[in-house]
Amino acid sequence: MMDEEQKKQAKRSYKRTGLAFGVLGAIIAVFIVTTVFQWKGVSINVNTDKPTAQADELNLGESQSATTQAINEASEAVVGVSNMKETPQGTQKAGTGSGVIYKKDGDQAYVVTNHHVVEQANSLEVVISGGKKVEAELKGSDPLTDLAVLQIDSEHVKKVADLAKAEDVEVGQTAIAIGNPLGMEFAGSATKGIVSGLERNIPVDLNGDQQPDWQTEVIQTDAAINPGNSGGALVNLQGEVIGINSMKIAKEEVEGIGFSIPMNVAKPVIKDLETNGEVKRPYMGVSLQDLSQVPGSILQRDLNLPADVSKGVIVQAVAENSPAQKANLSQYDVITEIDGNKIDSLMDLRQFLYNDVKDGETVELTVYRDGEPMKVELKLSSQ
Repeated sequence: MMDEEQKKQAKRSYKRTGLAFGVLGAIIAVFIVTTVFQWKGVSINVNTDKPTAQADELNLGESQSATTQAINEASEAVVGVSNMKETPQGTQKAGTGSGVIYKKDGDQAYVVTNHHVVEQANSLEVVISGGKKVEAELKGSDPLTDLAVLQIDSEHVKKVADLAKAEDVEVGQTAIAIGNPLGMEFAGSATKGIVSGLERNIPVDLNGDQQPDWQTEVIQTDAAINPGNSGGALVNLQGEVIGINSMKIAKEEVEGIGFSIPMNVAKPVIKDLETNGEVKRPYMGVSLQDLSQVPGSILQRDLNLPADVSKGVIVQAVAENSPAQKANLSQYDVITEIDGNKIDSLMDLRQFLYNDVKDGETVELTVYRDGEPMKVELKLSSQ
């Protein structure tokens, strides 16, 4: 019989032998797996270094560092905008939003924000990064694009935003929304997502009649855009502004759909508002109504329209000395085409006038008068 010491040595020898076979088996397994994957055309690397938390941190850190740098780069140019109204109790804050300082010129600086942020304000106040409050003057506002430009004293302005080129924006790239959600208590908040879609067209009802008056082109993002973010910046990883945050879909069944006005839409509007106080667009000088809103019996009985003409816009009134009057347009004329493009609605007509032609150009209208089609040439002007 083996004494106690011999038993212990035998046990240790068995363990070492088992360990050796275990290591050898693992090496063979790795070799087999590697060979199979390489045979399948898949290249893999086996890392025998001991994994560390620091290594994982460094791998994640590259993206985190870029995000942090972008926020630091852009956040000082993002401001708060307060809509002030006169009440029997004095001047009070009626609402808040965000804005972006896009230009500094001498002792003046300029801020772009949303039209709906400044709408019907008696006065405006801008809160610069750091909390300094300054009075703001409304230079101009445009309901169609939901943009407005403010002018402030540049004394305390340290940073002006870099505006990106629209052609550099791609679906899938990182998008960071910076603004003041739910008011100045959360000033400078940032949320991160991606660009979910480009050239989205969102119908806008300007007069509350439940009919779309315009379609706004927007960038879709899943970066959170909440009340108070309106007018703030949507930036890329370079800290450049790729859009002006405008709206989100607020439905219980919808999550992560926000919209931002792209730079190719915003830049020309900003320029017009800063320079002229309004956006110069081609003007016809008519009041119009969608034909689809008029009962079919009236279309045939009073307008004598053919049965196959059910879409277009009807002239309700013609302004004195307007391009429409000079072109001899009359009340109850029905416009169905402009330069060969079908006009099914008032929104179609606006989209064509504001996107495809300029003031001073002449357009050819297809018009029905007393049931008969005719061609009318009209020279557009600016309003």
